[in-house]
Amino acid sequence: MAKQKTQFQCRSCGGQSPKWQGRCPHCGEWNTLEETIVLPAASGNSRFQSWASGQSAVQLLAEVSAVEVQRTPTGMNELDRVLGGGLVDGAVILLGGDPGIGKSTLLLQTIALMAEEESVLYVSGEESAQQVALRAQRLGIQADRVHLLAEIRVEAISAAIARLNPKVKVVVIDSIQTMYSDSITSAPGSVSQVRECAAQLTRLAKQQGISMLLVGHVTKDGAIAGPRVLEHMVDTVLYFEGETHSNYRMIRAIKNRFGAANELGVFAMTEKGLKGVSNPSALFLSSYRDDVPGSCVLVTQEGSRPLLVEIQALVDDAHGFAPKRLTVGLAQERLAMLLAVLNRHAGIACYDQDVFLNAVGGVKITEPAADLAVILAMLSSHRNRPLPEKLIVFGEVGLSGEIRPVPRGQERLREAEKLGFTHAIVPVANCPKRAADFPGLTIIGVNSVQEGVDASRRN
Repeated sequence: MAKQKTQFQCRSCGGQSPKWQGRCPHCGEWNTLEETIVLPAASGNSRFQSWASGQSAVQLLAEVSAVEVQRTPTGMNELDRVLGGGLVDGAVILLGGDPGIGKSTLLLQTIALMAEEESVLYVSGEESAQQVALRAQRLGIQADRVHLLAEIRVEAISAAIARLNPKVKVVVIDSIQTMYSDSITSAPGSVSQVRECAAQLTRLAKQQGISMLLVGHVTKDGAIAGPRVLEHMVDTVLYFEGETHSNYRMIRAIKNRFGAANELGVFAMTEKGLKGVSNPSALFLSSYRDDVPGSCVLVTQEGSRPLLVEIQALVDDAHGFAPKRLTVGLAQERLAMLLAVLNRHAGIACYDQDVFLNAVGGVKITEPAADLAVILAMLSSHRNRPLPEKLIVFGEVGLSGEIRPVPRGQERLREAEKLGFTHAIVPVANCPKRAADFPGLTIIGVNSVQEGVDASRRN
C-alpha cells in the first residue's frame, strides 16, 4: 500500500507547508501548523466542479441585468437589520460568538418563526435531539414545523436535505467545527475538515438556493476558529457579542455581500429567549446621571444607526512607578495619544495619573468620533466637576489639537434631540446650516481641543 503523503496547514490562515515549523511562514502565528493528509487530484466531474451548470459564457458587464435580490424576513427585526433586510436564497452566513452567548438560542428562535412560511431544518452537531427539544420547550417555541437532525456527517446531512419535501429553504448547522466529511481522514474540527465541510455545504446552498446559517466557534482572541479562508467562502460574517454578566447582546456584521457591513443589532436575553431592542440608546443611558464627574454622552454611529453611549472616565493619582492606562470598549491605542494632545494643547498633564475608561453597556466603539467625548470625560474626572446637563459630544481629535468632522453629523444630532438632550459640542463642520432645524438643541461648534475644554465648563 502506498504511503499517504502529508503536509502541514495553518489553522489560523490556512497556509500550507511541506514540513512542521514553530512559526507559520504565511501569517507569522506560532504553533498553528497541523499535519493533514494530501488528497489525490480530483477529476473534472468531481466534487470540486463549479457551482454553475454547464460552461459559463463571457459577456459584457453592461449586458448583465442587475436585479434586486429577493429577501425573506426572519421574523427577528434586529437580525434583519444586520442582514440587510432578511435572508437571500443561496446565501451562506457564518455566526460566531463566545460559548453560552446565545447563538443556538437565536437561531432556534429564528427558524421557528420562519417555519410558519418556509420549510426549515435545524442540524445539531453538539447537542442531542432531546437537548434541543428541552431548549425549545424552555423558551416556549412552537416547533411543530421545524425539522430536526442530530448529525455530524456532511454526506448524511446532504441526503436528509434531498429527502425533505417540499425542498428545504433554510438550514442551520450548529456548529461547523463538529462536522466531518468521509473524504477527509482527519478528526472533526481540524483545518482540513472545517474547510472541506464548509465548501460542501456552500456548494449545496448555491446549487439548491438554500439559505445556510453556520455556527462557528471563536478562539480566546475573539476570532472565529479555523482557517481564515472560512470567512472568505461565506457571504456574510456575523459576530454575537455581549458581557457575560449583562442581559444584553449585540450582533454585528463584519462582512455582508448582500447588505451594509458594520450594522449592529441589539437583543435582550429574557427567560423566553432573545428579544430585539428597538431603542438601544435609551437602554444604554438607562442609568446615566449628568451630575457625576467623569461621565460624558457620546453619539456614535453603528452602520446606519446612531447610538447614544455613556463614556465613563476615572483619573486618579498613580500609586506606582508606571501609571495605569486601561480601556473597556474603547480603542486602547488612542488613549495615550489623547492624553498627549490634552497635555500639549490644553495644558492639562496626566503623566502621574492612573486613567481608566469604560463604554457603558458592553458596546465596543472603534470609530475616532469618540475622541472628544473621551477627552471631556477625562477632564471632568480630573477636575472632579460634572459636565453641563443634557450634553452630548462627538468629534475626532488630531495630533495638532484640531477637531475634525465625522460622518453623518446631522443624524447624530437628530437622535440626541429626540432623546431630550439640549446641548451639543461638535466640530464646526458638523454644525447645521440652519439652527431652526434643531429647535430644542443648543449646538456649540469647536475647532480645537482648547475650545472644547472651554465650552464644557458648567455654568
